[in-house]
Amino acid sequence: MKKTLATLAIAAAVFTAVYARSEGSQAQRIGMVIGIKPDRISAYEALHAASNAGVRDLLTKYHMHNFSIFIHQLDDGNYYLFGYYEYTGTDYKADMAKLGAEPRNQQWLSTTDPLQSPLSGEKSWAKMQEVYHNP
Repeated sequence: MKKTLATLAIAAAVFTAVYARSEGSQAQRIGMVIGIKPDRISAYEALHAASNAGVRDLLTKYHMHNFSIFIHQLDDGNYYLFGYYEYTGTDYKADMAKLGAEPRNQQWLSTTDPLQSPLSGEKSWAKMQEVYHNP
């Protein structure tokens, strides 16, 4: 268990930071983590394949750029997704509320959420805390 927590802490350090420069403006950098059901990895990868546009245009519309998702199996045998994106808007809460209200985003989440396993005490992706950032 200690090794798993240490691995998650390292992942947090690698995938998160609060602010970075982006084309002369400040971008808020977001890192997050969630488990994924091992038998659903292929389906999850297929949903995120380059040929499936999904909700990519909505991410751009609400100022979410450089969105990446990584997968890794930790020593506890579980698989985890580590997500990262840069938010370039000026009102994060408002943009996330608008994105959450988009019917196509709601449909997307109703498809992807059952494939995932939130961490204990979480309902979805858990935001990770910045530990280090090298601009």
